[in-house]
Amino acid sequence: MSREWILRISCPDTTGIVHAVTGVLAGLGGNITESQQFSSPDSQQFFLRLQFLMPAAEAADLEPVAEPADLEAALAEVARRYRMSLSLQPVEKRTRTLVLVSTAAHCLNTLLFQHSAGQLPIDIVGVAGNHDSLRSLAQFHGHDFHHIPITATTKAAAESALSRLVEDLDVELIVLARYMQILSPELCARLEGRVINIHHSFLPSFKGAKPYHQAHARGVKIIGATAHYVTSDLDEGPIIEQDVARVDHNRDIADFIQRGQDVEAAVLARAVRWHAEGRILMDGHRTVVFN
Repeated sequence: MSREWILRISCPDTTGIVHAVTGVLAGLGGNITESQQFSSPDSQQFFLRLQFLMPAAEAADLEPVAEPADLEAALAEVARRYRMSLSLQPVEKRTRTLVLVSTAAHCLNTLLFQHSAGQLPIDIVGVAGNHDSLRSLAQFHGHDFHHIPITATTKAAAESALSRLVEDLDVELIVLARYMQILSPELCARLEGRVINIHHSFLPSFKGAKPYHQAHARGVKIIGATAHYVTSDLDEGPIIEQDVARVDHNRDIADFIQRGQDVEAAVLARAVRWHAEGRILMDGHRTVVFN
């Protein structure tokens, strides 16, 4: 059987990169099914994402190239020549994902529905929350719920319990689906590039409690949401996806909140899907997203 792969590359920008990489794949009998590239004028870096099919060894009369190590070995000389950072994953790989929640259900509900409908290439290995109120929603979709309560005096112990859960479940991605707790700088550093958060896009104008109420009082015309990777700088990690919905003076606060939650859920789901499909590459503090 043929097997499809995702290859992601970043390296200093120069001529001949695509030719060199695709030449190696062609020599192995590979067939490219999707190709996207970007040359950053700011960082002088080159970014490439390829999907390609490797034929069955018997059909192509070739040595079998079935594992990432085999392909990496074939690409080693090109990677050295162009100083590449390179990653490979099978297209069928599903990212082991832990979803963290508090009390808001809209983002979790969208993730669980899209997961059950086969729209997200992830395996949700558990849902954890500092409140117990979303247990029934998680269990309705067939997922274990882990209650990790947090108080001012138990925050360190709760984070230790969360870290153990991440290790025990072999978690590759953590999604903060309106999880209203701040992760410690140490945990953020340990999980860098593996945690995605969602929040409204009113920051820094409307901070703290009830941002939609504040926005309504100020008569805003656009409601938005931002999904980003989590860093120790609160809500300032590399942005993955954003979207907006227009509002006007006819909308009451309840409609503001509903529209905002709809945008949050959709933006978060797209960010999770793009991460799992290997469509996000880092360009310093910015992301390159091949969607």
